[in-house]
Amino acid sequence: MSTSTTPAASGFRAPPTWVVWAFLLLGVAAVAGAFLVPLPKRTPPAGPVPSADPPHYPAAPVFVLTERSGKEVSNDDLDGKVWVASFVFTRCTQGCPAVTGTVRKLQTDLKLADRDDLRFVTFTVDPERDQLDDLKKYAAQYAAHETKWLFLTGPEKFVRLLLNKGFRIAAMKRDDPQPGDEFDHSTKLLVIDKKGQVRGAFDGKVGEHDDGGRNFEQSQAELKALVEHLVKE
Repeated sequence: MSTSTTPAASGFRAPPTWVVWAFLLLGVAAVAGAFLVPLPKRTPPAGPVPSADPPHYPAAPVFVLTERSGKEVSNDDLDGKVWVASFVFTRCTQGCPAVTGTVRKLQTDLKLADRDDLRFVTFTVDPERDQLDDLKKYAAQYAAHETKWLFLTGPEKFVRLLLNKGFRIAAMKRDDPQPGDEFDHSTKLLVIDKKGQVRGAFDGKVGEHDDGGRNFEQSQAELKALVEHLVKE
């Protein structure tokens, strides 16, 4: 008679198949999660604005662009400041006027002119056509602060890469463009903290299905609360 020890005889019992698959799936999920850094959509609508360790937030991309004044501006110039980023083009007749109008209101609500620790930064999604004079005229239409609300442009290929890969927002030419609607791009406003990390994305205008604009108003309230929180950090 064989004297080999079976699993049962040794006290070992094989786990059920479903347990093995559960551990495998959990492992795959953990590995996938390690490579994904989600952009925070909003801060919670109630209670104090949460604070998290910087590594939990994606870094804003590195850039060197030209401001409407002709001055070169880089992300280093924004170190130590909280900034709100928006993405528009001057010939836009669709969502851009509403987005820039929202930023203009934030300029008043957040008292931009009186603060040295806050900046607004508008990136053109149409750098081929938006020259410095175009940006100057556009900024003047919205009474933008001359030095604290920046309007940036640069080489088309670099700007496209910066927006799509750096900020991870949609910004592309339409296949069937109409005058004033040549680009499909995000209308979100991004809030970046003093260390250059993206801390939230908020509505820049009332959404198509936002009945009465309640979601937009809530999003704006959260944006302002986050900015006030971050300038104190």
